[in-house]
Amino acid sequence: MTENTAGDDIAAIARGGRTNFLGFFLRLAARIPFLFIAGRAAAYGPEALGRFASALVVIELSAMLCTLGEKRGLAQRLADSDEHPANVVADGMLVALLTSSAMALLFWLVPAPLFPSGSYSEIDQLMVLAIPPLALTEIWLAALAYRFNIGASVRARAVVEPWTLSIMAGAMIFIAPQSGLSVAYIVSIFASALTALIPFIKAYGMPMGWRPRPRALGRLTLRSLPIAGADAIEWGTRRIDILILGFFAAPAAVGVYYVALQLASLPQKLKTSFEPILGPVIIRRLKERDLPAIARQVCQVGFWIIAAQAGIALALGIPGEGVMGLVGPEFVGGTAALVLLLAAEVVAATAVVSEAALIYMARVRNVLVSLATITLQALLTVGGMLLVERMGLGELYRAAAAALALGLALAFASLVKARMLSRLLGEPVNNWRWTLIWAAGPAVLVGWLATRFLPEWAELLFGIPAILGTYGWLIWNRGFGPEDRILFRKNAATLPAD
Repeated sequence: MTENTAGDDIAAIARGGRTNFLGFFLRLAARIPFLFIAGRAAAYGPEALGRFASALVVIELSAMLCTLGEKRGLAQRLADSDEHPANVVADGMLVALLTSSAMALLFWLVPAPLFPSGSYSEIDQLMVLAIPPLALTEIWLAALAYRFNIGASVRARAVVEPWTLSIMAGAMIFIAPQSGLSVAYIVSIFASALTALIPFIKAYGMPMGWRPRPRALGRLTLRSLPIAGADAIEWGTRRIDILILGFFAAPAAVGVYYVALQLASLPQKLKTSFEPILGPVIIRRLKERDLPAIARQVCQVGFWIIAAQAGIALALGIPGEGVMGLVGPEFVGGTAALVLLLAAEVVAATAVVSEAALIYMARVRNVLVSLATITLQALLTVGGMLLVERMGLGELYRAAAAALALGLALAFASLVKARMLSRLLGEPVNNWRWTLIWAAGPAVLVGWLATRFLPEWAELLFGIPAILGTYGWLIWNRGFGPEDRILFRKNAATLPAD
């Protein structure tokens, strides 16, 4: 591989990451109004949020399963196939549509898994209608990402979906507050799907001479199962805690934990910022058997993600009580869960970037490690629930226990997957740099001073920017080299020679 090609790969990954990094801030701006409305409005509150979160877990997990791994496997199929690209995508769409429709019908007939508390209305049951468009949207966005169109993902996921959710949740207070969150969610998913469909049709057009081929679709399903399993398990590690918590804690405690998870999952989106571009780049390097290039790309992207996530975790975690208090005073008790969840996302970055290569190089072994991870998380979560109960602690301690279990499980996944990838590539895979500590130390001090001497409103208004500014200045000047700064260089084409 030539030096220019290596630089072009990193530049392409950086461009996609920049676009989605902007999406992170757009998503943050849209998510906070929804949490504020859902947390403070008399029609909703922690209990309504808890019921909503329990249903959301099952619906989004079902949609993820129904994509059958096309979110990441589609890039490989498009690269390997000589068929018309729209036909290749159509195969995946048909399988996803059939499986997601069947799943929606199942949960309509048997809604108990969606609402473990047993409290729901007929309108709430309609949330199952979101499963097919959710699955299809993932496929359309994956197809667009293969052609390096990340803007469509930002528009659909970071602008249209969260803002529609926030606006509809506010409007439903005056129309049908009992099921307002459910209706808002359904509308937001269909709006997001339409936003993804239009650019997909423009980019790929309609299938040409395509017709369903049951045997080929069966092979596609079997081939996609390892990637589908990895996708579902990776997603499930961020949701199984809510599912388990729903059986051990009251809906109000689940609602508080859901808010903490929503805030903590914002930096998680930074990982997915690079996935759509990193996957196709890795596939191309695998076809050329350029394993050292893959190792460099994984390490580079991993450091970018950890550096960004650490700064956001400090900015949201240090003034955590004030951040949770924005949603409502009942949510302040979830501060410990928020801090632990933010730390868990930093720990998870290595596992995610390693998996971006493992799903193509060691599909089955990757799934086995993922299964071990989610099993460990489930055991630790249940153990934490029982321990809190035995010690006679309050409901919100269960939320903190669930967050701690997630962090420990993700640390296990990062260690094992990085080591596995390193052996396959014959190159070290390490995203950690000690400069992160040097940047975090002063930022922690600034945050402590803000929480110690400023009122809560000033702590949020001035403290958060001060923490981010201190951390950002230090990581830029002391932690980033020329190869790192390409992430912020719009016209970068190549990297300097090694």
